[in-house]
Amino acid sequence: MYVAVKGGEHAILNSYRLLETQRRGNPDVPELSIVQITQQLKLAVDRVMTEGSVYDRELAALAIKQSSGDLIEAIFLLRAYRATLPRLGSTRPLDTASMQLDRRISATFKDMPGGQVLGPTYDYTQRLLDFTLLVNAQRPAWEVAQDVAAQLGGSCKTTEPDAVIQANPKVIDLLNMENLIEREEIPSGDPTPKDLTRQPLRFPADRATRLQNLARGDEGFLLSMAYSTQRGYSHSHPFVGEIRMGTVALELAPEELGFVISIGDIEITECEMINQFAGSKTEPPQFTRGYGLAFGHSERKAMAMSLVDRSLRAGELGEAIEAPAQMPEFVLSHSDSLEASGFVQHLKLPHYVDFQSELELVRKMRAQAVVAQQPESGDNSHA
Repeated sequence: MYVAVKGGEHAILNSYRLLETQRRGNPDVPELSIVQITQQLKLAVDRVMTEGSVYDRELAALAIKQSSGDLIEAIFLLRAYRATLPRLGSTRPLDTASMQLDRRISATFKDMPGGQVLGPTYDYTQRLLDFTLLVNAQRPAWEVAQDVAAQLGGSCKTTEPDAVIQANPKVIDLLNMENLIEREEIPSGDPTPKDLTRQPLRFPADRATRLQNLARGDEGFLLSMAYSTQRGYSHSHPFVGEIRMGTVALELAPEELGFVISIGDIEITECEMINQFAGSKTEPPQFTRGYGLAFGHSERKAMAMSLVDRSLRAGELGEAIEAPAQMPEFVLSHSDSLEASGFVQHLKLPHYVDFQSELELVRKMRAQAVVAQQPESGDNSHA
């Protein structure tokens, strides 16, 4: 944390009290519980878990409550707590192909093995305020949607909210069968990826490191970078190969046991983006991939991540690096919300000495400019 000065202890303590009063709000209104945040602000909780690098809904909800809904502050709190935790072991890579699906869509293949699974999404909502929420309507939204559709003379067939869809093969496999998309080969020796939570970012950064950085990166920043790639700043024409949202088993292989055990399930969102590639001297024309993965239901983050991941691969694919989204140093060095927020917000801390020195410098420069503009002695131009 950037600390410019010390002092004003009494004022700071009063600020803490005011902050607590502001957080609580009117004491006549029931206090918001951690369970309510976990259950009813799910998407906010999922974002805080992803960018805070901790899969714990209760702790993420606690951070959101403590920060009065400021998600960046909540992410800061969660990361700070994470730094105190010991590392007990490393899990095996997630097998997303065996994901128990709640949502699965593809923009490239209409008829795919297992079919499209719409699941929970805002994609087809009308973005109109639902005033029934003001009176705490108890009916589930999906039941209300069915009634509205019936009134309009149509139907609204949905998957039951608690239904679990069995896993299906990935859409990318359809392109793999025809060798139309690059294959992801395991690096020689299958090296363990660097851990950005324990090692500083260094350039050049390999793809595993870049993906870690993007997963922890600010969603808004990544969204802007992804948007720029679609507006002509990286010659990108992407297609959503597949978005999957569901639960996967978290597996561990303890040395003392000698075999793999499942320690629980986590909910994730995975996105595989498909991009064109003109080919090179060694590779034929084919599709290439961009990849994104985030905790919980985080489609916008996963999609933005996959678009930026593909843009950052320009160098290794022999493409011209012309846009900011293609420059690893630019993207990875500025994607972290905590670093960005800290550097911007430190400007509101006291900088009295710095500014006074700048002020004195400007005064001297102005004085010198006035002297330089005065006519030299002996000048008879006004005689």
